[in-house]
Amino acid sequence: MSKKPVKDTITTATIEEQTAAFLKSGGAVEYVVKGRSGQIATAGSKQINLKSS
Repeated sequence: MSKKPVKDTITTATIEEQTAAFLKSGGAVEYVVKGRSGQIATAGSKQINLKSS
């Protein structure tokens, strides 16, 4: 039988180290208010009309 690949375990220390490295390299953290997406919409809505004209 083949072994399943072992997944890396993410720990709180790992996240803190990555965050510190990100901030040290000039990155910034932006606060997003509750209920809003942090993603920027690049395209308009994709609505379709199911009624035939």
